[in-house]
Amino acid sequence: MILSLNWITLRVRDLEASLNFYHGILGLPIERRFESRGRQIVMLGTAEQPKIELIQANDQAVKPECGVSIGFEVKSLDEAIEYLKSRGIPAARGPVTPNPHLRFFYILDPDGFEVQLAEHS
Repeated sequence: MILSLNWITLRVRDLEASLNFYHGILGLPIERRFESRGRQIVMLGTAEQPKIELIQANDQAVKPECGVSIGFEVKSLDEAIEYLKSRGIPAARGPVTPNPHLRFFYILDPDGFEVQLAEHS
């Protein structure tokens, strides 16, 4: 069996705040937006990459302490740090350089989920 990652689902308290973060600030394109079983859902990402699925949920469904983080590759970590700082988003952890070819840091989304931005050289 061969598997290919399709999407990662995040249940969020405020769909518009999460859209502002993932689409407005991080720049993920909105692939589609729809309603299913009374819940608003947004799929973010390009055709050639796995999607981030945001589902409007109630407060009890959001569990950012569950150990899930989402990672993205950036061309320049320093530029990403400065850009996010200018948008009022501080680093939650890092930057960390675990080896000479990798640097990364974490920020938090509006629900407290960790988002890792990494630069490979």
